Amino acid sequence: MNLQLELQSRFRAALAGMTTDADRFAQMVRPVGDAKFGDYQANCAMSLAKELKQNPRQVAESIISRLQADDLVAKADVAGPGFINLTLRPEWLAEQVRAMAGDERLGVAPVESARLYVIDYSSPNVAKPLHVGHLRSTIIGDALKRILTFLGHRVIADNHLGDWGTQFGMLIYGYKHFLDEAGLKSDPVREMVRLYIKVRQLTKPADKDDDLPGEEREKYTPEQIAEAKAVIAACREETARLQAGDTDNLALWQQFIPWSMATITPIYDRLGVSFDFFHGESFYNPMLADVVDDLLARGHATESQGAVVVFLSPPPEDGSEHKADAVIRKRDGAFTYTTSDLATIRYRAREWNPDVMLYVVGTPQSKHFQTLFAVARRWGYDKVDLEHVAFGSVLGNDRRMLSTRNGGAAELSELLDLAVEKATQQYRAAAASRGDEAPEIPEDEVRMIGEVVGLAAVKYADLSQHRTTDYVFSWDKMLAMDGNTATYMQYAFARCRSIFRRGEVDPAELRANAPKPGLADSFERALAIKLLQFEETIVAAAADYTPHVITNYLWDLAKAYSGFFTNCPVLKAESAELRRERLLLCDLTARTIEKSLGLLGIGVVERM
Repeated sequence: MNLQLELQSRFRAALAGMTTDADRFAQMVRPVGDAKFGDYQANCAMSLAKELKQNPRQVAESIISRLQADDLVAKADVAGPGFINLTLRPEWLAEQVRAMAGDERLGVAPVESARLYVIDYSSPNVAKPLHVGHLRSTIIGDALKRILTFLGHRVIADNHLGDWGTQFGMLIYGYKHFLDEAGLKSDPVREMVRLYIKVRQLTKPADKDDDLPGEEREKYTPEQIAEAKAVIAACREETARLQAGDTDNLALWQQFIPWSMATITPIYDRLGVSFDFFHGESFYNPMLADVVDDLLARGHATESQGAVVVFLSPPPEDGSEHKADAVIRKRDGAFTYTTSDLATIRYRAREWNPDVMLYVVGTPQSKHFQTLFAVARRWGYDKVDLEHVAFGSVLGNDRRMLSTRNGGAAELSELLDLAVEKATQQYRAAAASRGDEAPEIPEDEVRMIGEVVGLAAVKYADLSQHRTTDYVFSWDKMLAMDGNTATYMQYAFARCRSIFRRGEVDPAELRANAPKPGLADSFERALAIKLLQFEETIVAAAADYTPHVITNYLWDLAKAYSGFFTNCPVLKAESAELRRERLLLCDLTARTIEKSLGLLGIGVVERM
């Protein structure tokens, strides 16, 4: 049951005779911020009053008089300048709660018109291990895959690996000039990281990064800058030779890829992240020449100073330089990321014919995707929705983006290990503090609890923030175990489940013969309202590709349950009937927490 959607539907019908844009005004029905005003609030009267040139309160009264919702709305009144406050009928809420209890999907109906999504996420450069900066794309993309799939859409997850670009030219250059044979034999991936960082440090004096501090740019001598440019040119030459099929470079590349994937894949498995395809840049390399030829043939690209470029706007009328928006083949014949991404769009469109392609990539790439999508639409791919699901950067203490190139990013495997270690330690400490009251739990279960709780802490700390915001990486914050954290949600779940163990109650039997809760207590009612807002929460998270909407909901749900748990005895309820009603609310809370966390790729444990 989608409470918000149902109320908006009733308001849409009431507004139909008052405006030609009833849908826009109906969208203004939302949950209240403060329960003292009711359950939902409609803020449309003020906006509509401007259109009708009438008094807002009179418009609000007119809307209420036309509203046909007596079956679910107990009270609708006007407050302030024209807010319409709505209080839902307890008996109607109780029926919805009982229906939710008997539904495996917790009342969430599959979408009527399913769409096919291709989601491009994670997409690491496989020449180096995953670090904390890769976490956001990986888990945001995975959460969106889970949410959209749950709603009934078809989803194809494609990991567009960086396995063919400039970084491999740098690795090959480093391999040929600075290889440590013993290091390679001991740990190939660690040696590759060392080589990559080594070459990056050599090229740093020639960097043109806008975020490079001025004093750092100025400290290099002309000789150092010239040497750095020479190394960059040599790396580009190695890249060009690789992409042209040079036997030696191709052989090295074929060694690098398995080494890299052998370290990346276990981390995906540990995080519970999966993909349908791993189509890296190398997969599209044979298609790039045809992309350029086709764009030239169709008149969407042109040759300019030896390169092939795309202009998205006409030449300036004042005769100033007409700058290309995209380069798809460089003067030396090398292709660009734009060329590869265009080949990717064409392949996905032809192979899967999706309705939507989502690119879960950091905000710094916004300009690239804006240009890419514009070129693709001009090329003829204007029937598919192309969307950049941008996210903020993970920053270091210096508030600069973490990256392997500067050697400042903690490896993701280290973060996960530390999170699990800390979660296990905290569980042992909590169990010790309970003394004889703590249940005897086998050591393997303790380790399992630490793994689930630790990984959840890392994921939730990231997903609980709006995806577009930057945040400073902090071990303490990411591994926190209290407040709006995964651990708090997992504890709320475990607390719900413990009631059934202590009361020796079978949840399955309760669901099969679900009672209709009376919701006489305000804490019962508040919890019921929050439970019934589950569907609208998932729909909202999917609409804007914002998983944090679910974490915000979980925080509100956990607080509502805490109030209920403190004030409403369950196993010691006044009557057997009331006991079953409150047990039903406990079971629904546990199921909703479990499902919500599951949509974020986070697990639960039966006891903590």
